[in-house]
Amino acid sequence: METDLNDYTVVKEGEAEILMHKKNQVFFNKAQVNNRDMSIAVLREFISKRKQEHEAKLSKRTRSASTAIEKDSSEASKEETPSENGLNNGEHKVASEDGPSSASKEPAKTTQAFAPREPKPPKVLEALSASGLRALRYAREIEGIGQVVALDNDLASVEACQRNIKLNGSEAISKVESHHTDARVHMLTHPKEFDVVDLDPYGSPSIFLDSAVQSVADGGLLMCTATDMAVLCGGNGEVCYSKYGSYPLRGKYCHEMALRILLASIESHANRYKRYIVPVLSVQMDFYVRVFVRVYTSASAMKNTPLKLSYVYQCIGCDSFHLQPVGRSLPKNNSVRYLPAIGPVVQQDCSHCGKKYNMGGPIWSAPMHDPEWVTSILNSVKSMKDRYPAFDRISAVLTTVSEELLDVPLFLSLHNLCATLKCISPSAAMFRSAVINAKYRISGTHVNPLGMKTDAPMEVIWDIMRCWVKNHPIKAQSPEHPGSVILSKEPLHQVDFSRHIGSLSKAQAKKVARFLPNPEKHWGPKLRAGRQITSKHVSLIGHEAVNGHLNKHHEELKEEDEADNVQDKVDPKRQKTTEDISSTS
Repeated sequence: METDLNDYTVVKEGEAEILMHKKNQVFFNKAQVNNRDMSIAVLREFISKRKQEHEAKLSKRTRSASTAIEKDSSEASKEETPSENGLNNGEHKVASEDGPSSASKEPAKTTQAFAPREPKPPKVLEALSASGLRALRYAREIEGIGQVVALDNDLASVEACQRNIKLNGSEAISKVESHHTDARVHMLTHPKEFDVVDLDPYGSPSIFLDSAVQSVADGGLLMCTATDMAVLCGGNGEVCYSKYGSYPLRGKYCHEMALRILLASIESHANRYKRYIVPVLSVQMDFYVRVFVRVYTSASAMKNTPLKLSYVYQCIGCDSFHLQPVGRSLPKNNSVRYLPAIGPVVQQDCSHCGKKYNMGGPIWSAPMHDPEWVTSILNSVKSMKDRYPAFDRISAVLTTVSEELLDVPLFLSLHNLCATLKCISPSAAMFRSAVINAKYRISGTHVNPLGMKTDAPMEVIWDIMRCWVKNHPIKAQSPEHPGSVILSKEPLHQVDFSRHIGSLSKAQAKKVARFLPNPEKHWGPKLRAGRQITSKHVSLIGHEAVNGHLNKHHEELKEEDEADNVQDKVDPKRQKTTEDISSTS
């Protein structure tokens, strides 16, 4: 396979290098550096946690074996104790002369059986590899990683991946292998074989989920990206339902709802094979959502799934939302009964503004993150700052995630509340103080700088806003307007706007950056591989890039025409053949 280096540019990210063809033959997205860095950080933590779990399991086995040995030894000593009439003395003496007794042999045998062994290096599957950059970074940057299998159904991508493996030297060659195959078929034919499965498709991952949850080993890690945000955020509700089995709602919290829809879909696919998921980190960054979940097998634990899912009722007037759980549990003696949830949680008309509700879901309403994982990942990232090209961005996201309320699904937008009432907005610190003074919890969210997660009911939230409007009057609105209906009611709760010490998060108090601007213009998803660049792609790559590419394309066409003309003069037979073809067509 000959390679003309003049047709390629070398792209370096982290410790890996790849050759990218100038004609966009294989997809590469520079903006996904955040995604790759976050994945590497989570993978490092997974390897560490896996080792700890392995050691804990061995320790538990050793303790149980030691207990069994002590029990057997005590029973054996009782049997071998000489009786008062001396009948057992001969037997005891013979055993001691022949060598160690069976009881003394057992401890050595058991100890050898449970000798500490290192866990096997995790085997990783990158189901959609394209240029292979992600697989190469895993192999070169993560200590303790095992074999990395990179798959792609596009022959040009596989050739590019194999070329890049050779470019990265012996370490990459020994750890990374590339195959031209359908990822779904490969995952289905290798059940529970991979400790880590990475899905990062161009678009929706829905067609890969069923095979992915089967190929992950028990306790393994599934990493999944979805970039079809228009579908997940309510732009095409019927398409979202067909792909993910949930109906989205168009609220300010739509990006978090996208995360929770994806988690619910993965759980649904896992349940079909008596498996369930435990999310360790779920983030929305740039133009996509990314979830990291561990997959376990248990028919009994799988029954808890309805307790983790909820439908969402959203008012069409004031955007108040309420969650309706899918199921409930009822303890009975030493067992648990699982029953349908009691509902409905709302009346037919909104109790705040009198409008109707839209219903969406089901969504994942259990925690999306594991706080221990998030803290460990953040500390690890900070300790290896120089090894993450996108350190600033991923550390900002992880910092914000670490401060979120875990048990509060979705969030409120302060500006959206004020838009409903047509009033000026209080400061975020003032609103937070009012909620905390009312004895409720509140936090930010990594999804939206203006978003606020709180366990305060909507009655309390609207009472806070009513008291705010009393001190900051607004113009009279139509009596049928949702804001007018809300303000026509007197507040039932005493509201205290005095500044509370907890109104600022720890990151805000320390002035740690939490939401960073894009590093450059036109930051976001690029064109799919092989797509011809035209003037309509200005919003994706900018005027200069489009014009430069088109001018270069015209020059190449001109050079080709000139070369054809020269060839026609040199070869009159070719010219005649060309004229004959044109005359007959």
